Amino acid sequence: MKVAYLLGSLNRGGMETLLLDLFRSRKKTSFDILGIHRKEGTLKDDFVSSQVPLYLLKPKFPFDPYYLFRLRKLLLAKSVTIVHAQQCLDALYAKIALFGTNVKVVQTFHGYDFGYTRMQRWFVKWSLQWCDINIFVSKTQQSYFQNKYGFQSSQKNRVVYNGIDFAKMNLETPNGELSKNSQCLQLGMVGNFVRGRNPFFICKALSVLKEQGVEFDFYFVGRRDKKEPWRFDECVKYCKEYGLSSNVHFLGARDDVSDLLKKWDIFVYATDHDTFGIAVLEAIASGCPVLVNDWDVMREVTCEGMYATLYKTRDEKDLVAKIEECRDNMEQKRLAAKEHAKHVRELYSMERYIHTLKDVYDSICR
Repeated sequence: MKVAYLLGSLNRGGMETLLLDLFRSRKKTSFDILGIHRKEGTLKDDFVSSQVPLYLLKPKFPFDPYYLFRLRKLLLAKSVTIVHAQQCLDALYAKIALFGTNVKVVQTFHGYDFGYTRMQRWFVKWSLQWCDINIFVSKTQQSYFQNKYGFQSSQKNRVVYNGIDFAKMNLETPNGELSKNSQCLQLGMVGNFVRGRNPFFICKALSVLKEQGVEFDFYFVGRRDKKEPWRFDECVKYCKEYGLSSNVHFLGARDDVSDLLKKWDIFVYATDHDTFGIAVLEAIASGCPVLVNDWDVMREVTCEGMYATLYKTRDEKDLVAKIEECRDNMEQKRLAAKEHAKHVRELYSMERYIHTLKDVYDSICR
């Protein structure tokens, strides 16, 4: 069995990181893999170093006939059994390019359709109907698309939780020091300043925390988005206006997230509409106590708050109360977090993800 993974670009993001980890774990798979992308990106060297065959095919415009011809030619020349698209546009490209062949097309939905144009929603609708298997990364996400587009829940539609390569996180190494003031509560959040997350809410909660006299340092890890830079800018502006600049630190994109997680007392996360929550699960796996709002998918992946403390969505006072509760019971919270880490590393491991994908691929090849 040979699987071709279609990507839009090779820029850093949750989906790209997931596939990069999969490519790096290629020796653990029982199927051959290759990658095809339409655009370059910051992760190109990392993908190349994974030693998985990688091909760049650029359409000149949407549904470029010559691109579809080249895509078909490449897939057939490489004897691909299954095409696994990560965007509905690529799924449609593959279905059209492979018309009249026995090659199956699978797609994974990594987000929602919020902000989509009418044409983009049309792409979603037809890709749901045309693909051999539709994969959703959580039950919450599947339920949303099922209600929105009216498809029946069946063997054609599956939930496959994302896999995380915990081995690369060096979770067994000891903690280090981050703040010069060890008496301060060390908190942080990981995630780019993009739609789906709510770092501005956290800034408002931190203002309340400071008013109550709590000493803390908070670290935001994530890049300023070029398309929506205001999401980052409004947080920086708020922190300046409310005297939080000495407490709140914007670290930008970092490659040492696993090290930072081990130095924080509490990981705090706020979502508006995440579909899975890789950053949250990586934090739990690191053994750091985690606070996250009670958004449906966070309830799902944390087993209704079994592995993390849930606070009321958009309720600054409740978040502050949960932070103070965690601070006052830190030793107990750390011991519990170590146990939570063991379960999360098993539930969301890359090995389990690969095994589940293999089951899905086998089901459509039979």
